[in-house]
Amino acid sequence: VINEGQTKFYRGTVRSGQLISYDGNLVVIGDVNPGAEIEATGNVIVMGSLRGVVHAGADGNREAIVVALNLEPTQLRIADIITRSPDEKENKSAYIPEIAFVKEETVYIERFLPQFK
Repeated sequence: VINEGQTKFYRGTVRSGQLISYDGNLVVIGDVNPGAEIEATGNVIVMGSLRGVVHAGADGNREAIVVALNLEPTQLRIADIITRSPDEKENKSAYIPEIAFVKEETVYIERFLPQFK
C-alpha cells in the first residue's frame, strides 16, 4: 500500500475563470473547461475532459502525474516542466484515458489502459 497523502474530490464542471487549488492530490469528477485552472501539490485525476490548464506537483514534485479520460489541456505542467497541446486537434470519436508524467526532464503522455491478463 502506497500512502499518497490527502486527496480532495471536486464534483462538477470546473468552468472558465475558476481556479481549483489543493495542497495534496486532486480528483475532479467532471470536466475542466478551457479557461479553467486546476493545481495540486500532488497528482491530478480528471474523470472527464481536461481542456483547461493543469499543474500537478505544484510544490516541485516531479513524481506527480496527471490522468484524464480525455486529456486535451491548453497547458500541462508537472513541477517546473511545462508543455502544451499540439495545435492540430485530433478528431477522437471515443475518449481514451491518458497519463502524463515526467521522465528525464520531459513530459510524456501515454494511453492509460488496463492490462488484462
